[in-house]
Amino acid sequence: MLKGSVRQWTRKLAMSFGLAVSLFSAGTMAADEPFKVGFVYVGPIGDHGWSYQHDQGRLAVEKYFGDKVKTTYVENVPEGADAERVIRNLAKSGHDLIFTTSFGFMNATAKVAKQFPKVVFEHATGYKRSKNMGTYISNTYEGRYVSGYVAARMTKTGKIGYIASFPIPEVIRDINAVRLAMNKVNPDYELKILWVSTWFDPAKEADAANVMIDQGVDVILQHTDSPAAMKIAEQRGVFAVGQASDMSRFGPKAHLLSVVDSWGPYYIKTVQEVMDKTWKSEDFWGGMADGDIEIASMNPAIPKDVADEANALIDGIKSGKIHPFAGPIKNQQGELKVKEGEVLAHDVLAGMNWYVEGIEGSIPK
Repeated sequence: MLKGSVRQWTRKLAMSFGLAVSLFSAGTMAADEPFKVGFVYVGPIGDHGWSYQHDQGRLAVEKYFGDKVKTTYVENVPEGADAERVIRNLAKSGHDLIFTTSFGFMNATAKVAKQFPKVVFEHATGYKRSKNMGTYISNTYEGRYVSGYVAARMTKTGKIGYIASFPIPEVIRDINAVRLAMNKVNPDYELKILWVSTWFDPAKEADAANVMIDQGVDVILQHTDSPAAMKIAEQRGVFAVGQASDMSRFGPKAHLLSVVDSWGPYYIKTVQEVMDKTWKSEDFWGGMADGDIEIASMNPAIPKDVADEANALIDGIKSGKIHPFAGPIKNQQGELKVKEGEVLAHDVLAGMNWYVEGIEGSIPK
């Protein structure tokens, strides 16, 4: 009887110990699971522009955190119902943090964020925020200002072209920054804007570049993502400015400079904050001073005095002495929008829907 009781007690102890070990192992496995970060791209990661640069930021996260973090990306996601489905699937599959990287993903991100309050969402270029959804953007207008100045100094025809994607505030303020810089050189120079209604369509972008060159444009800027315009510029002997990434390899002679979005620092910082549970929803704007916007690969064909002036602009923007949207600034009707001594605040820039003085034509509806 005693032997049976001991045997039974021993068996129970072994079972209890085994259960404890199993629970401990399960807990250890859960603790060791990597932090999951998802990225949603509007274009292909091979666009060599916007989506490509965001993916470079994702790769920077992987390199920095190693096996502590696992990243996922979905490319070529249309801005609409498909975006909502993709974002929801990432949230359902255990992602702790999701970056949605195009303006048209805003409403879908906001909707899914409400449904998954324990997941952190970060939306690029938008303005809707909530407790678990923040927004972020780079001050591309700083780089556009520098590129607009260099373009105006380098043009021989006095005609500069801008291939525009969609009439959202981000694109409009970048066009305005280019025009304001041109005005510093020669307010009589013409800025031709061609709206193509796409972020990434190499054929459309190439057609737009050809149309502009046929109209006398000899420097092309773009707010689209493929290097098609750079390639056309190289073929036809005019200059062009790279978008989002360094596009110098696509037009060694044509390439004036590139306005580069460097997302790695922000992505690493945000992942760390969410992991540390110190993240808070905010509207982040990062520029040259933060290393989030860079001017890359200035063409050796740029005269030294022009390069020196461009570098002085860069230094001034980094130090805060120069701001592209410092007054006085008038709109295209000649009405004063920014007084001398004032600077447009981020919340105003975020909703910019008007052209500055010197731009002809109207903003598409």
